[in-house]
Amino acid sequence: MDDNSTTSGERKLSCSDVSKCFQLLESILDGENMPNSKEMLNEKLAKCEPCFKHFHLEQAIRDVLKTKCTKQTVPSELEASIREIIQDKK
Repeated sequence: MDDNSTTSGERKLSCSDVSKCFQLLESILDGENMPNSKEMLNEKLAKCEPCFKHFHLEQAIRDVLKTKCTKQTVPSELEASIREIIQDKK
């Protein structure tokens, strides 16, 4: 059985252009406005198993980061100290 062959309702098991596809999927997840992006995404995910898995993994990671990473206030002394160190390194 060819790894890239599909029958109706099955996804390809390998992607012919992984880096380009992953870049497209991440752009969509980042909210970049691209024409027909939703249609392209749905079509790609329906046809390609690696892209499907990558998209859902990225989406899950982003969801966890959104819930776990909250904005914390930093003491002004710490902020000033960090800025000073950064300026000294330049």
